[in-house]
Amino acid sequence: MNLIKKRLIAAFLIFILLVIFGTIGFYLIGKLYLPLHYPDFQPWSFLNCFYMMLITVTTTGYGEVLDKMDVPLVRLYTSTMLFMGIIVYVNIVSSMTTFFVEGAFSKITQRRRMQKKIYALKNHIIVCGLGEEGYHIIKELLITNWPLVAIDIDEEAIKAKEAEFKKLGKFLYIVGDALEEQTLKDACIENAHGLLSALPQDKDNLFVTITARQINKDLRIVSKAVDLRTSKKMKIAGADTVVSTNYIGGLRMVSEMIRPQVVEFLDIMLRGKNENLRIEEIRIPKNSDYCGKTIAESKIPKAGKVLIIAVKDLDNNYIYGPGPDLILKSNMILVIMGIPAEITALRENISFA
Repeated sequence: MNLIKKRLIAAFLIFILLVIFGTIGFYLIGKLYLPLHYPDFQPWSFLNCFYMMLITVTTTGYGEVLDKMDVPLVRLYTSTMLFMGIIVYVNIVSSMTTFFVEGAFSKITQRRRMQKKIYALKNHIIVCGLGEEGYHIIKELLITNWPLVAIDIDEEAIKAKEAEFKKLGKFLYIVGDALEEQTLKDACIENAHGLLSALPQDKDNLFVTITARQINKDLRIVSKAVDLRTSKKMKIAGADTVVSTNYIGGLRMVSEMIRPQVVEFLDIMLRGKNENLRIEEIRIPKNSDYCGKTIAESKIPKAGKVLIIAVKDLDNNYIYGPGPDLILKSNMILVIMGIPAEITALRENISFA
């Protein structure tokens, strides 16, 4: 596309230069040549020469608007400009056609390739809304190596952040309305792990929650709520968790006041200049080689920069700071802390071991 743009710009520049050159040529002929052979001849004005050149190169066909156009030299010069004008005009039309056709084709092809990648996803997360919350949600998911599909109706908003997101990981998106069922299906919601609805208005998040729950009964849904009073309605509609941005913001302000060192530690953990740390959870699947092993035998703490903070057992009780003799079982949930790459590697080992 960049090459096509350069070709189109070059074609217009050639056209402008031809008009300037041709206008000057007509003016000099009328100023220097014709008065020598026709003493009573009045030189052509620069404006008339410019007009004559325009209707010549564009093949408009308004006729010979200047006097003494029947002079052989003038006829020869006009014919030359006409021939050159046709060449430049055809070049412009060809470049414009290529630009629009190739541009549209390139856009369609890019969209199809991305849609194909989306259809191949499994256990991914769908993010509805690329506003202030959506931006941070997508950034965090990319940093922690979670596959995702972003949905937003504003293509310009997506394009403005696309380059930044692609530096962090594989960024897939759909330009469409998350309120429409087909858009959610295009995001492969049937195979998704979860959905985050971060649209500006509570009623839209409520509608997305209802639609998503109808399509996928097992989907984990986290919805944003501006008004805390809508939280109960969203949970009735199918949301597993509702996050009130105002409520969370208030808790953060209180934490900054009464536990500033804890907040500082969490900020450094999440946004440190070196390797960022994350607290994640991993469920031990059935038939995993880790089942029946103790924590010491699994060598999870020694496998990399990963620390087991807690374990949620089969009775939904949390065991904080589990010892090395704790036996791992299917469906136990490990709460771990480590750098994203190590956590991703451990999640894959536990899932496919």
